[in-house]
Amino acid sequence: MWTRHLMNLVQSTIWNALCISALCLPVLSGQTSANAGSAPRAVRSAGVISSTIRDSYADIVDRVAPAVVTIRSAIRVHAPQQFPFMDDPFFRQFFGNPNGNRQRQDRSTMEHALGSGVIISADGRILTNHHVVDGAEQISIELNDRRTFQAKLIGSDAPSDLALLKIEAANLPTLPLGDSDRVRVGDICLAVGNPLGIGETVTAGIISARGRATGLSDGSFEDFLQTDAAINQGNSGGALVNTRGELIGINSQILSPSGGNIGIGFAIPSNMARNVMDQLEHGGKVRRGKLGVGIQEITSDLARSMNLREVRGVLVNSVDPGGPAERAGIRAGDIITAVNGVRVDDANALRNHIASTAPGTEVTVSILRDGREEQMHARLAELAPTTEANASTSQPGGSGGQLGVTVEPLTADMASQLGLRRGTQGVVVTQVDPASPAAEAGIQTDDVITEVNHQPVKSGMELRAAIQKSGSRPALLLINRGGHNVFVAVQPR
Repeated sequence: MWTRHLMNLVQSTIWNALCISALCLPVLSGQTSANAGSAPRAVRSAGVISSTIRDSYADIVDRVAPAVVTIRSAIRVHAPQQFPFMDDPFFRQFFGNPNGNRQRQDRSTMEHALGSGVIISADGRILTNHHVVDGAEQISIELNDRRTFQAKLIGSDAPSDLALLKIEAANLPTLPLGDSDRVRVGDICLAVGNPLGIGETVTAGIISARGRATGLSDGSFEDFLQTDAAINQGNSGGALVNTRGELIGINSQILSPSGGNIGIGFAIPSNMARNVMDQLEHGGKVRRGKLGVGIQEITSDLARSMNLREVRGVLVNSVDPGGPAERAGIRAGDIITAVNGVRVDDANALRNHIASTAPGTEVTVSILRDGREEQMHARLAELAPTTEANASTSQPGGSGGQLGVTVEPLTADMASQLGLRRGTQGVVVTQVDPASPAAEAGIQTDDVITEVNHQPVKSGMELRAAIQKSGSRPALLLINRGGHNVFVAVQPR
């Protein structure tokens, strides 16, 4: 009796549990046998991120594709003369004219470049890459509907690798600019362009990373969105869009040992493109702010040598004399932690932030000096178009007390030979032991060590004394290399 009652109770409990479990299971396909073919719906379950299942991006492509164009540019390339010195009468009197009396012919040829572009206004403004139209004598635009137009270059900006074109047309389809600052790693994106000239192509992927600086081109200001959506040659200047059909990036580069797509592509974020585009349209050029500092990343060794509680901020390694930073009171060795309240942890991001701010703008720079937070107010100057932002990369520290270098005091003659500023003082590195901590830290011959742990050094004896004071901490060296300062953390052994 009790046994039968217990078995009935167990069976009832199991049956109830199965029913509850069945009710809690998410419908992963987005449909059941009762509602097959109905619209996909969001699925919510404890511990599972809610998402809407999508089986097609066709509607987005229908809206986006007509606003992406193919760009063909023609660039004249002049071949070198076979006997260029024969233009000089002095040589002709000895050797004659190897071309006889024939009239010199133009040996130039036309090279053709292929790229993509994005229509951003109904009256024919088109955004593309600088490298797609750089030096072009003719620029032809082919629309999605096969119409072709000759384009006029409004302006081009090599540092950002962006260019603005104009065609004479009306009522064109356009792409709205999205807010690239809101893009998150993991967001789905589509790349649209004309890869390898095969015709307009759409590929899908996700945002793999943000804030990338590749150094693959002449671009001085890089803040790329990285994506695994397939991008190939010919995609340059094309659109990277989100699932709302908004332009979040201009496809610009790929990283590949073979020249083909391996899932690492880069796009210029739309907010940077908007800033550059507006300036090109209204002034024909881009004006950038300048703080007047050399900067580098904070490494863990640098943080230890400077007694920092955490690895954060950007280290100032030099200050331009008379520049905005010097007038504001910023000094070499300061750590910039924020600009206008926005936290700074990356040298490239700081450089882009300052460059995107108009010259003449006053900014509040938060710095860390001797363990104390301070606020400095600087009015930005204008970065000269031919001047690249000065941001040195940090050198890695050593591991294990001597540096393993031979030095001698810096003389005025030596400073002149090394191209250093008049009045520079320190010790010159004349030899570096290849197996030493100095070599591991990247110190080179002709480097000038000017400070150790913020204390000036002018002789080998002062250098040794300063190194010994570091104890077990890495020594923080300020090095002048070719007129540019860089901080290096070295662990003597």
